[in-house]
Amino acid sequence: MADVRLATPQGKWILLTTVLGSSMALLDSTVVNVALPRIGRDLDADLGALQWTINAYLLTLAGLILLGGSLGDRFGRRKVFVVGVVWFAVASLLCGLAPNVGVLIAARALQGIGGALLTPGSLAIIQASFHPDDRGRAVGLWSGFGGIGAAVGPFLGGWLVDGPGWRWVFLLNVPLALVCAPIAVRHVPESGDGRTRHGRFDVLGACLGALALALVTYALIEARSGSLVVALVAVAGIAAGVAFVYVERRRADDAMMPLDIFASRQFTAVNLVTLCVYAAFGGFFFLSALQLQVVAGYSALGAGTALLPTTALMLLLSARSGELAERIGPRVPLTVGPLLCGAGMLLMLRVGEGASYVADVLPAVLVLGLGMVTLVAPLTASVLASVGVERAGLASGVNNAAARAAGLVAVAALPLVTGMGEEAYRSGVAFDAAFGRAMVVCAGVLVVGSGVAFVAVRRPGVVGCRVPECRTHGCVTAPPLEGVDERS
Repeated sequence: MADVRLATPQGKWILLTTVLGSSMALLDSTVVNVALPRIGRDLDADLGALQWTINAYLLTLAGLILLGGSLGDRFGRRKVFVVGVVWFAVASLLCGLAPNVGVLIAARALQGIGGALLTPGSLAIIQASFHPDDRGRAVGLWSGFGGIGAAVGPFLGGWLVDGPGWRWVFLLNVPLALVCAPIAVRHVPESGDGRTRHGRFDVLGACLGALALALVTYALIEARSGSLVVALVAVAGIAAGVAFVYVERRRADDAMMPLDIFASRQFTAVNLVTLCVYAAFGGFFFLSALQLQVVAGYSALGAGTALLPTTALMLLLSARSGELAERIGPRVPLTVGPLLCGAGMLLMLRVGEGASYVADVLPAVLVLGLGMVTLVAPLTASVLASVGVERAGLASGVNNAAARAAGLVAVAALPLVTGMGEEAYRSGVAFDAAFGRAMVVCAGVLVVGSGVAFVAVRRPGVVGCRVPECRTHGCVTAPPLEGVDERS
């Protein structure tokens, strides 16, 4: 039973190790963006290769993260989490030693596998370990410090790129893993869902899901060529996606992604918001680091430092945001947060050649940071509150897969949608025009996410349903009621 209190030494150790582990994956998903121009120059890579440097990681992470959550539920969340941390560190070492862009892309794909093992485990460990009274604050702290890991990435990456070199962007993960893994083994209690210890793994589902993402990503990145092969790859990707849904529906209890989890309207709605939010975030962090360096003339360190205010805001306010969402429900934060983020991205349209940090960059970053604070912790808590504790790993995996897949598609599609050529990042004028169009697209996607939250997200247990444990409305956290029948 989950009964560890956050204020105890064990509770603090659990929070520390889950933050360290998830921060490795989150930090790596943003820190590399700042290094892209230098990687492109040193390894003679075009824009497509830089996209694959980001997307090879996101591809395996998004494609296998559901399987990672299921493995944790079956074999133990701590065990799978530790394996993921070690795997991630080894793959990071390979990235740091890569002699060419091909090896770097392959090593990034291996990194994604490690991330798929550790990312869902970190949040599921919190949900399974902490007393119910402390979960909201623990999730808020985890989201806040994890968000800091993502936000501090550009600054840290810039310092490393301008200092010891871009390879240290990857090598940094090794000492983090050497700290994280021993703490997890010593202080984190093992947990899992005993009911899932028997049965087959959904290998076919995992392969079809990863194949669909890979083919669609390839088609989007290579679509500029307009060849018949690319069109056929796109059709094959869509077919693989349809086959994935068919297989998951037929496998029922053995499915990697049991479709009955989407019977909760709350869970479905929050994941739709996640798709919109993280598609915009993925596009923003990929392109803004390039915009600040290629167009505004910032150094790698300057570009990274420019985003530090988001770090301060996440550090100061994320825990309070999680607690506020517990009191007022997730609808307001998930409606307002994306709108603030969209406004911040539109303010980035002011960032051009010779842009002033105080007048142009800082206002955009502050508004974006306020939006992230408003929505990140409530988004995470809402996902877990809409399912039972025994499915925490699965819910975390689905939500993380949605987030990573959204970022993957955004990085692949935005250059195509905005007319960004293969050599655009070498030309300030060409890149600036495409960046402006991309920010408008990202803001529009965030408005859609806000609309979904306003229409579909409700506070669990207060939507008129009178049955505890009802997943139709996401009411699994409702208190038991006496004298009610078995209907919603």
